[in-house]
Amino acid sequence: MIVLRFLRTIFGWGWIMTDTMVSALIIGIHGEGEASERVLRGWARRFLLVAGARVVVQRDAELDPDRSYVFVSNHTSNLDVPAIVSVVDHPLRFIAKQELARIPIFGWAARRMGHVFIDRKDRGGATRAIRGRMERGLRGASLFFFAEGTRAVRDELLPFKKGAAVAALEMGLDCVPIGVAGARAVLKPKGFSLFQPGRIAVVFGAPLPTATHALDRRDWLVAAQRDAVQVALEEARALLTARSLAG
Repeated sequence: MIVLRFLRTIFGWGWIMTDTMVSALIIGIHGEGEASERVLRGWARRFLLVAGARVVVQRDAELDPDRSYVFVSNHTSNLDVPAIVSVVDHPLRFIAKQELARIPIFGWAARRMGHVFIDRKDRGGATRAIRGRMERGLRGASLFFFAEGTRAVRDELLPFKKGAAVAALEMGLDCVPIGVAGARAVLKPKGFSLFQPGRIAVVFGAPLPTATHALDRRDWLVAAQRDAVQVALEEARALLTARSLAG
């Protein structure tokens, strides 16, 4: 069994990296638009297939397809992104760490699609980059933040950064909490690990309204986002348990 998992992982990563570069090249050529959205969703689903991950999803509220939101999620594994992208109903623009922008082709393609890279050590620069994206307009897309700022190696949520709250308040966008469970079991958050096929649960919580709040309420919203993600995460864990018992 361990030999098969090893071979699956080695050959799987070779396929994933090749597919990522090809998909990135196509996205870079098309730029921001529906064609790139289709390519991104296809890439996410192939990534999950190779890793042996099956996604189950729960939506606690119906979202307006014509509105933009700020999506906020916990972060436990490199599989979180493909798991979310494979089932989300809104086009997302990720706020990602600057290091990813240095990956050849990938960084260029991500910028062409409208994603934003920030230096987590430069708070002022990060704020300017996010505001620059907001000033250009979202054109029907939504912003996405891993509010913890890094992948968590334990079950507890890390402290949330303020970027998602500030963006939501400045743009008057409601926040949608996301809880992801099971991804860490399929692919560990740090270092090299073998794929362990299994289920990943993604729960989209009810939106947190921001229209009546000013920017000075950002600390309150950060806490509210974290609480809502915690609830969604617990629902995701319960969903995994229920599916496991059902066989």
